[in-house]
Amino acid sequence: MSRILILDGHPDPDGERFVHALARAYGEGAEQAGHEVHVIRLADLDFPILRSQADYQNALPPEAARKCQSAIEWASHVVILFPLWMGSMPALLKALLEQILRPGFAFSAALLGRSRVKMLGDKTARVIVTMGMPALVYRWYFRAHSLRSLERNILRFVGFRRVDSTVIGNIAGMSLSARQAWIRRVHRLGQEAH
Repeated sequence: MSRILILDGHPDPDGERFVHALARAYGEGAEQAGHEVHVIRLADLDFPILRSQADYQNALPPEAARKCQSAIEWASHVVILFPLWMGSMPALLKALLEQILRPGFAFSAALLGRSRVKMLGDKTARVIVTMGMPALVYRWYFRAHSLRSLERNILRFVGFRRVDSTVIGNIAGMSLSARQAWIRRVHRLGQEAH
């Protein structure tokens, strides 16, 4: 069985947000299949943004980020869910990742040959993104640029060995039956810890 961290990356605490429903569905599916689950909701966290390279490299992360680091260390699989805002993840989620994925925790700045030491190499991830535009437009016209950046430039950079993604488009105009179908799909992903 897997140890799963679900990072619900929607900054709005309103329980009606679809990302929150998807996070619950993934967690319920995973727990029903016997996986251990820990959920962190971005909307519940309080932390400052980083403002300097010196702080990023040398300052102690705030308590909220340290708790997230502990949860990531514990997890074998990390699920990150967020809405696409202005073509990327919400700024608060990016700020949290900057606080969490620091030198000494996520990677070592010491060079070994020509590559950095990746410290989170035994983990897998799933990224689930919701958006107003059609998913096909995001993947093909915009080339899923922000999702690919998260996968390659952040998660793989710190060593995640596999990163899978799910893109859910047309959220604003989606019917209730289509939303329920997505909830069922994400529930199954949770059962499979995938």
